[in-house]
Amino acid sequence: MKNKEHEIIKYFRKMDRSFYMDKDKDMAHIDQAVGIGHGQTISQPSLVLEMTLTLNIQPDSKVLEIGTGSGFQTDLLASFSKSVYTMERITALHLRAKEKLREAGFSNISFKLGDGSQGWEENAPYDRIMVTAAAAEVPSELVSQMAAGGKMVIPVGSEWEQKLLLIEKDEQGETCSTFIMNVMFVSLKRDSN
Repeated sequence: MKNKEHEIIKYFRKMDRSFYMDKDKDMAHIDQAVGIGHGQTISQPSLVLEMTLTLNIQPDSKVLEIGTGSGFQTDLLASFSKSVYTMERITALHLRAKEKLREAGFSNISFKLGDGSQGWEENAPYDRIMVTAAAAEVPSELVSQMAAGGKMVIPVGSEWEQKLLLIEKDEQGETCSTFIMNVMFVSLKRDSN
């Protein structure tokens, strides 16, 4: 366990966040969220690392990521798991992240443009789910797509007050929630149709 964490941290420290930024590249080394357009941000690096470590991804993990954004978090997930299914609802971000991640050489990432709050049913269940936007409550659709023994990291709360939670599902399908820290993310939007 500790060795895998060490490998993730080592890889993370070598990551070039500016590769996933089109503007404000001079802020890439600063540990804070930076706007990437369309009302979205590339998350604070230390938080990206903390969320990834909390998710406890394994080499055989099938991961669902809600909110591809810049692709920075996707890179970290895909580097240490078997496969990543990532969803983004904003077309420009979806296309840009896909281009950057393919340029980086990833072949274990599947991309979908759409409402992430609904998950990606046809590829469920997932061993791990990473949600990078705040939900008012934990979406039942995502819980139902977790595998037995699965874990989900998700920010939950209002626009101004959110808690990062670790949701774990046991072999009987029961879930429990653990508070990680207070956070501030953009809101998870649901398509209205």
